[in-house]
Amino acid sequence: MAVQDISALLVRLVVLFHTWGAWAVVEVNMEDRVEVYRGETAQITCMFKSADGIGGLVIQWFYVTQAGDKQKIYYQDSTMNVIDRGTRFTDRISVNGTGGTEEVVLTIMDVQLEDELEFICLIKSLTDGIKEGRTKLKVFVIPNLPTIEGVQTGISINEPSLSKIGSCEVKNGFPRPNITWYKNNMPLRSAIDEVNMVPSSTIESSGLFSVKSELSMMVKKEDKDATFYCEASYFVPGETRMTETNKINITVHYPSTAVNVWVESPKGKIKEGDSIELNCQSNGNSPSLFTIRHKDEDMGDSNMLVLNNVTRLNSGDYECICLDMGTMEEISGTISLFVNYLDPVVVMPEEPVEVAKGAEVKATCNALSSLQTQTTWFKDGREVSKGHTLTLKDATFDTAGKYVCVVTVPEIEEMETNGTLHVHVQGQPEIMKTVNTEIEEILRNTVNLSCCVKGFPSPNIIWTTSDKKVVKTMSQQETKEGVLCSVVHFKVTSDITAFCNASNEYGADAVTFNIKAIIHTTTPATTTTSTTISPTTVKAETAIPPKKMKESNGVIIAVIIIFILLLAILGSVLYYLYKKGKICGRSGKQDLTKEKSNKDNIVVEMKSDNTEEAVLLGVNGEKQLPSDQSNEYLDVQE
Repeated sequence: MAVQDISALLVRLVVLFHTWGAWAVVEVNMEDRVEVYRGETAQITCMFKSADGIGGLVIQWFYVTQAGDKQKIYYQDSTMNVIDRGTRFTDRISVNGTGGTEEVVLTIMDVQLEDELEFICLIKSLTDGIKEGRTKLKVFVIPNLPTIEGVQTGISINEPSLSKIGSCEVKNGFPRPNITWYKNNMPLRSAIDEVNMVPSSTIESSGLFSVKSELSMMVKKEDKDATFYCEASYFVPGETRMTETNKINITVHYPSTAVNVWVESPKGKIKEGDSIELNCQSNGNSPSLFTIRHKDEDMGDSNMLVLNNVTRLNSGDYECICLDMGTMEEISGTISLFVNYLDPVVVMPEEPVEVAKGAEVKATCNALSSLQTQTTWFKDGREVSKGHTLTLKDATFDTAGKYVCVVTVPEIEEMETNGTLHVHVQGQPEIMKTVNTEIEEILRNTVNLSCCVKGFPSPNIIWTTSDKKVVKTMSQQETKEGVLCSVVHFKVTSDITAFCNASNEYGADAVTFNIKAIIHTTTPATTTTSTTISPTTVKAETAIPPKKMKESNGVIIAVIIIFILLLAILGSVLYYLYKKGKICGRSGKQDLTKEKSNKDNIVVEMKSDNTEEAVLLGVNGEKQLPSDQSNEYLDVQE
């Protein structure tokens, strides 16, 4: 019985002991991971709960080595806290909190790549309750921008195996970046015998990763317009980032199936004299050799041909032959050229044409051309007729002259040619009307006379005078209108009658010029006019008095006005003295009215610089001759 009681007591003690141990267990909570950039500061928090007070706890920090061992770096109890010496974290860590707040924080400064480890927070109570928490420290480094490099040589679609497209590389990242290839903005996936991407990575001496990827694929013709690029993805605290490279193209070689030939210049229809540039191009992209042929003759080993100053002989077919260097096959294309032409003008009848006055003239103008033509006739720059035939009815001297027929091709600008027709109208000479045949000219001056005559054959012009003398012609010329003009000079010594006589085999015509000689005289109030005849016009010239004479007349007028004013003043003074009796005779007065002289007989003698005749003016401005003065002057006595 006693044994049973002891056993029951032991059981109760064991149960009590286990119950008390459960109450003493410590709870610890930590984050799974803490992320930080290299070089920055990391903080790892350890949160716990315990029934014991602060004095009954021991706090320790450890990290797990690459071999899996625990390495203590920090110890703390109620009496002390110690950072372990000789560890990689000795000089870079600190711990905040004493446990009173049920939270301690491990701070690691200047985090490095090798600090990417697992850290342990261990909490131990005096009643032997132990609990730990673990956090992994993750370190990140942003890599350099990715680069891409495409193949520089062309890729043939006839290659039997995969062809390298390019390579992409991203350097100095942590953790290791990833590379994804894109074609036309769509991600590429590896496919047997179609697409292959070979990645490779390198750990630099700094511990950072550099990643490279090479893309190879079977190239098709459609890939000539494709764009390729790659994308680098990498981890940073809390997210994943991506960076793209620039886009590249590849040169795809594919055989030609057709050749295109065209005229680069000129645009439109071709005419003789043009320069032609021919070009040809195949629709393939393989290295090729080109040859251009015309009438079985090689014109050049190039895909461009220039023909200068072409003629109608350059018309025909031009063949461009393309030899594909990849397949060694020939294909060709052809273009047909036609060089338009316009032959020189043929004018019928042949020039010159001589026709009688009143008759009709008919002429034709034609030019052979490969295109439709248009003909226009001109005379003196003025259009006179349209069409190939020119008809001139009832010919006159005005009909005579040079006619130009211009043949143009409306379809091609500046394609034209021209010819000329000279028409002579036969008939008796006709002297063109002279402006003035009655001429007055100053004696001893020279007068020019002109006489212009129409007629064919060209008239003979002779100048004569009324006394049958022949006057030498000074000049004679024919105008472009077919008018013959003759000019003579006469020195006027007396009245002259001159004759212009024109004659040819059909008759004669004459005109008479009467020249009247005048004596040149000059007075203050008169001018003299003389006339000269030029070959085509008559001009009236007015003799202008010398400047000095004008100045003398002005001075004389001023003197006369001043003298009249002085006489008026003097007369007033004399009258005043007379009334006051200041002028006395035998009777004490003198009547001025008895005197013969008066103001109407007071005269002033003036002489002009231009004449020897003296002119006398009365006080009232009337002219008096010297013989009329009778030497009567006013005698004034004071």
